[in-house]
Amino acid sequence: MTIFTRRQFMVVSGSAIGVAALGLGPVLAKSDGINEQVSKFTGGKTAKEGKLTLDMPEIAENGNTVPLTINVESPMTEGDYVKQVLIIAESNPNPSVGTFHFTPSSGKAEASTRIRLAKTQNVIAVAEMSDGSFYTAKREVKVTIGGCGG
Repeated sequence: MTIFTRRQFMVVSGSAIGVAALGLGPVLAKSDGINEQVSKFTGGKTAKEGKLTLDMPEIAENGNTVPLTINVESPMTEGDYVKQVLIIAESNPNPSVGTFHFTPSSGKAEASTRIRLAKTQNVIAVAEMSDGSFYTAKREVKVTIGGCGG
């Protein structure tokens, strides 16, 4: 049985806390980066839930090809339409997945694609409406085999 002096215990404890903080730093920075990216997109406005539907599988067996469909309730008239929808994958090496742009001529605000997900994570969609309001939706997708080299 090893007995530590008070000084040895403090050194070991301090090192463990430092290592934990280093491991947590990128996670906190990434979270702040996501919030910053959404804030930049919305101009600092708060996005409300509703109107925007993010359809994705709950479990993706392969992160290389995860289907995604967005749909925003809107009449898509000259006075009331969806301008754009931002898609963010929180834990991807590059979280910004893409942006879909719409006009009243689009007929409806709906788009489908396949995206890569590095690992289990939240995917966030934020829609900008023509009146300056924003709507958001979030979906957690469990990935069994990571894409993005993960």
